[in-house]
Amino acid sequence: MKYLVRSQGFGATIGVIAMLAVFTVIDFSGWWTVQTLSNVTQFTAILALVALGQALVIMTKEIDLSVGSIYGLTGVAFITLEPSLGVPGSLVVALLIAAAAGFIQGTAVVKGELPSMIVTLGGLFAARGIIYVWTGGSVHNFSPDARTHALTRLLGGELFGISAAIYWVAIISVLLAIMLWGTRFGNRLLATGGSRESAESRGVRTDRVKTAAFVLCSLLAGFAGILTLCNQPQTHVTLGENMELEAISAAVIGGCLLTGGRGSILGVVLGALIVVSFRYELIALGAPSSWYITFVGAVLIVAVIFNQKLARFVGHSV
Repeated sequence: MKYLVRSQGFGATIGVIAMLAVFTVIDFSGWWTVQTLSNVTQFTAILALVALGQALVIMTKEIDLSVGSIYGLTGVAFITLEPSLGVPGSLVVALLIAAAAGFIQGTAVVKGELPSMIVTLGGLFAARGIIYVWTGGSVHNFSPDARTHALTRLLGGELFGISAAIYWVAIISVLLAIMLWGTRFGNRLLATGGSRESAESRGVRTDRVKTAAFVLCSLLAGFAGILTLCNQPQTHVTLGENMELEAISAAVIGGCLLTGGRGSILGVVLGALIVVSFRYELIALGAPSSWYITFVGAVLIVAVIFNQKLARFVGHSV
């Protein structure tokens, strides 16, 4: 029990348990259905991928407001380039575009010593603008051949009735957890967010660590966009709008401290589950869409306060 309380994902775990209890009481027949759980886990997997990248940046004491637009830009690039490059070629180029966007923003933050909030806010608008200019406001759909391509089915199909996105988020979560807690880079990433001066005094190149975090964040957002279109090969230029707010909320609800140096991979996935579940359930109950925005804002504030108190309780400086 003591170990659970000290873990960064403790708040998200309690949140999921409380959420499921409430949904069971108020909407048992509507919530506990195969269709509902399938839809919620599918959307959770997509949001979790974006939120996991966001969490890596937050752990370095920065933030990335551009993930929603990078998610959209990568997805649009994937589907727009497919007729000329094929599915494998468009996948590689789209991910390179995402990585380049992360590298440019990360370099601007660490070399220009600019606030990441301002840099990535500019990235948000720039990427969204590129989508509109590139497509002219209209994005074509996948060709029939592309929809049946083996790579498309691998990324957007199903296995044993479970969406491929769920397998992908499970694999990537395990890899990120190993990277974060079992590698030198993970240790340096947490140290950079915990105390930059202390990390640099021990020889950590914090500028490289932060740039790498931004690149990983954009790659994960872009990969999530590609998974979305492989599963639902019809899109619009608004793909990913406002997703950055949900990703930040999921990361913070999942135990990431905005002061850096602390976070949980499992907690972020559970945070995404909470955000998506409430959105789905509010829609199912017929609540106005504004209630969802209100909910996210209220839970975000509660999560920040809870995480800070929990961090102080376990002796973490915030």
